[in-house]
Amino acid sequence: MGIITLTTDLGDKDIYQAALKGSILKVQPTVNIVDITHNVQAFNIQQAAFILKNSYYYFPEKTVHLIGIDTVYNKDVKYLAVRYRNHYFVGADNGIFCLMFGKDPDEMVEISIMQDLKFLHFPLTDIFVKAACHLAQGGKLTEIGEPVDSVEKKMNLQPVIEKNLIKGVVIYIDSFQNVITNITKELFMKIQQGRRFILYFKRNEVITQLSWYYNEVDEGEKLCLFGISDHLEIAINKGNASGLLGLNLGDSVIIDFQ
Repeated sequence: MGIITLTTDLGDKDIYQAALKGSILKVQPTVNIVDITHNVQAFNIQQAAFILKNSYYYFPEKTVHLIGIDTVYNKDVKYLAVRYRNHYFVGADNGIFCLMFGKDPDEMVEISIMQDLKFLHFPLTDIFVKAACHLAQGGKLTEIGEPVDSVEKKMNLQPVIEKNLIKGVVIYIDSFQNVITNITKELFMKIQQGRRFILYFKRNEVITQLSWYYNEVDEGEKLCLFGISDHLEIAINKGNASGLLGLNLGDSVIIDFQ
């Protein structure tokens, strides 16, 4: 039967999402379609990469992940189908694969499926759908394209380590207005080595201890923890951390280990 997930910037109010799902079901009526999100900011491949890299591994192996971000026709951009850790991904070679994986996928092809000219401006409902359905039915990558050696390189902004400091930035704000930084749990633990710390951020706010869960502090109190993505989050229990603390994408955070 197969599973195809959808990660797009198509939103919920236009016809585009319906056109995409209808096109899939025309080709493969029994496939399971799972929405990861259609609310990525338009053309924001960094946001899409963060969401997908932290969610794809919850799905069964051989799931096909269709990525509809910045996919309008461009003669200079390749459309790829790739395999990574026994999952398949179909998307434009615009840097998103490098942002998700940090390296080249295990196997990759440039999709060579002929396009219906009436869909030239919207390849999602034609090329991407055909490739995703082929893979969901158990087809091989080499049957829909020619092998390529590498993907477009684009790197995530990395934390800076200076003596006893980690300097990071806000990379994502979720629907609860929790503020997610680019500081991973692995990096934090490596530098901390059991020491106490002070987390500094905007408006001279500080946090001095990690929480295990949001309700560990009183309602309205701020906290930091490692969430489901294993990235350091700044949150307010049952509150709007981004708005109340004035934290936005790209803002700096500093961890000072004592």
